[in-house]
Amino acid sequence: MSLDATLARIDSDLPQATERLFELLRIPSISTDPAYKDDCQTAADWLVADLESIGATVSKRHTPGHPMVVGHIDGKGPHVLFYGHYDVQPVDPLDLWDRDPFDPELQDTPNGKVIRARGSSDDKGQLMTFVEACRAWKAVNGTLPCKITFFFEGEEESGSPSLIPFMKDNADELTADIALICDTGLFDSRVPGIVTMLRGLLGEEITITGPSKDLHSGMYGGAAMNPVRVLSKIIASLHDDTGRVTVPGFYDGVPDLPEDVAAQWEGLGFDHTAFLGDVGLSHPAGEQDRTALEMIWSRPTCEVNGIKGGYTGDGFKTVLPSKASAKISFRLVGTQDPHKIRESFRAYVKSMLPPDCEVSFHGHGASPASQMQTDNPTFPKALEALSEEYGMAAAYIGCGGSIPIAGYFKNYLGMDALLAGFGKDDDQIHSPNEKYDLESFHKGIRSWARLLARL
Repeated sequence: MSLDATLARIDSDLPQATERLFELLRIPSISTDPAYKDDCQTAADWLVADLESIGATVSKRHTPGHPMVVGHIDGKGPHVLFYGHYDVQPVDPLDLWDRDPFDPELQDTPNGKVIRARGSSDDKGQLMTFVEACRAWKAVNGTLPCKITFFFEGEEESGSPSLIPFMKDNADELTADIALICDTGLFDSRVPGIVTMLRGLLGEEITITGPSKDLHSGMYGGAAMNPVRVLSKIIASLHDDTGRVTVPGFYDGVPDLPEDVAAQWEGLGFDHTAFLGDVGLSHPAGEQDRTALEMIWSRPTCEVNGIKGGYTGDGFKTVLPSKASAKISFRLVGTQDPHKIRESFRAYVKSMLPPDCEVSFHGHGASPASQMQTDNPTFPKALEALSEEYGMAAAYIGCGGSIPIAGYFKNYLGMDALLAGFGKDDDQIHSPNEKYDLESFHKGIRSWARLLARL
């Protein structure tokens, strides 16, 4: 097997690989909007055809929602499953895009060439890094150095409602020695990393109802309870003056950061001043006895994501609203139980209701945190591959976001997951003008090829 020849093939084939990615990016596979249901089917069909072109036995699997794509290539050595998702976020607000989000373009920027399109970084560009590595490896060597299962989902951006049932129904086919996931990024946009800690996520929507209808604030103000006032008091009480969350039992299961991990993170040289300065801020606002990096990677949070109530249009309207609502998310770590926290949060809110007010709740997902086991032999091999490609030591890092699939692989298929991605902090995923550096795409392909060599 020739790694050098494979890397040379990747280099020479980069324009063709980029065009293949552009074909996939042109498909508006927005999973959350029923208007794009057919486009999600088209994206799945495109992936089936592309995997077939590199010799995989592959099929589109129907679900109650958008289809899964499952493919297999036989080989000697370990069996790895590669997971990615082909669905993308909505593009709203469209007027903030500089061009059609589904008309990909290679653009020159002060920091190099970037691929500009919705899904370029999350997750089509990342998904295709592994496919292109397999394509180049097989073209040069004839066969792949291990058995590979491809597992592509079309509902990741809409909560993955079909994922767990599908995994349970197809456990024998999907179970491998390890799962590889490419849906993360570099540390500080420069240091390659393998994510070993992922926070869980709990979403809650609360609606406070007071009077039976909106009221004139001149006639009822002061005498009638205002739901916005009640909601504001509840929200303000969720944190104490030190930044800690006040929901009873919230910190049950939150571990202290091990000293060796803390030392490694300290060595990364994270600049919280620059991190916050990039978004017009200067002071960490969370738990005052924790560093910013700890707060992002290893501490739980409670954040208000949206508030609605009363008149919010242009001009002024002296209304006393009947209802007020808020969307609140909790990022979870360690062994925090999202269901227990949901129960505690709801009881806490109910305890703060005054007379004449009632509350209703609507849950939006509840997934625990994930901790990767790095004793799997693939982990050090991946560190070596990433370090060699980037010319600097790769690190085990945390991630402030939530990628439930990593925990699902462990819980439902009994296998570890390795998360390595090549996105950058400024990729603007989920936002207008999303991009993926051409260098990230290129080095991502080369990194996977190096890992295949080590496997």
